[in-house]
Amino acid sequence: MSDNRNPSGSGPIDAVILWVDGSDPKLTEKRERYLAQEKKSVAHPGAIPTRFASSNEIQYCVLSILTFARFIRNIYVVTDDQDPDLRDVVRTRFPGKEECIKIVDHREIFRGYEQYLPTFNSSSIIPMISRITGLSERFVFFDDDVILIREVREEDWFVGNRPVLWGSWRLPPYRLIAGNKLKVLINRHIRNNKEYLPKISFYIRQWQSAFLLGFRGRYFFHDHTPHPFHKPTIDNFFASNPELLEKTISYHFRDHEQIILSSVTYHLEILNGNRNIRKSRIGYFHPWYSESRMNRRIKHCTNDPRIKSICIQSIESVSQVLREKIFAWMDAILERKS
Repeated sequence: MSDNRNPSGSGPIDAVILWVDGSDPKLTEKRERYLAQEKKSVAHPGAIPTRFASSNEIQYCVLSILTFARFIRNIYVVTDDQDPDLRDVVRTRFPGKEECIKIVDHREIFRGYEQYLPTFNSSSIIPMISRITGLSERFVFFDDDVILIREVREEDWFVGNRPVLWGSWRLPPYRLIAGNKLKVLINRHIRNNKEYLPKISFYIRQWQSAFLLGFRGRYFFHDHTPHPFHKPTIDNFFASNPELLEKTISYHFRDHEQIILSSVTYHLEILNGNRNIRKSRIGYFHPWYSESRMNRRIKHCTNDPRIKSICIQSIESVSQVLREKIFAWMDAILERKS
């Protein structure tokens, strides 16, 4: 059953969420085996355990979509032979909507590219999500720690078939690039840590993705928000650049060299004349926030009507007290609107 009212007449809109339960022993054994094969440790920037941890954020993500984006037709949860077991809670809160939750295995979207499985790398998986069987041409991508907290209209994500681009223009991150080079120099040649790799930078990789498409003096930066995509934009780009697709998905673990699909698609949209640009307004929760700062962030998100989504990064690293406070706040928001 779908509640998609299709106000624009441009066709349905689906949601896609990436999810992994890093505590699954089967997945843990497989990940450790591939780390050993590639001679990487869990300290590798693309293999840090927090990348795979789950604290039930997926349930809040799904319930928030059903609560605040009722025009969404189907919610596809992309996993590696796992199931987040959402049907009962969805059936209880939204009777009949459990049929809208679709579990998609990596093997489905990597059909024809099975040699690159298994993968433990969202940057390798996201370029393949447009291959989900039955996926609508217009869809919205969520990381599982991105959660809606207010009503979203279709026009917040699409104007006709064109995605709304949430973000802002920035100068290239030359200071970060120079800083990384300096860290590599110091650690590898002075401290004799030959295996040192700097942290994988969200900023640098967005710039690299923009640079690939010919942007030089500036790039369009986006935050950790829901990302609206037009499926043909992705399919046409990779059809014209099959070698880039294979290089991107070949990494089992996140790598400095990989493109970010959301950045590529945003810049492709801009090159194609899309000027539906809006400044990002999100609530971002860092795991190292103090209790007082976390309280201020919750209050700010509660009081600012422009903030429609939040990203709770690495919540498993937050103290139990703060974790319970965040979940209680989100419970109150969802229960009040359900």
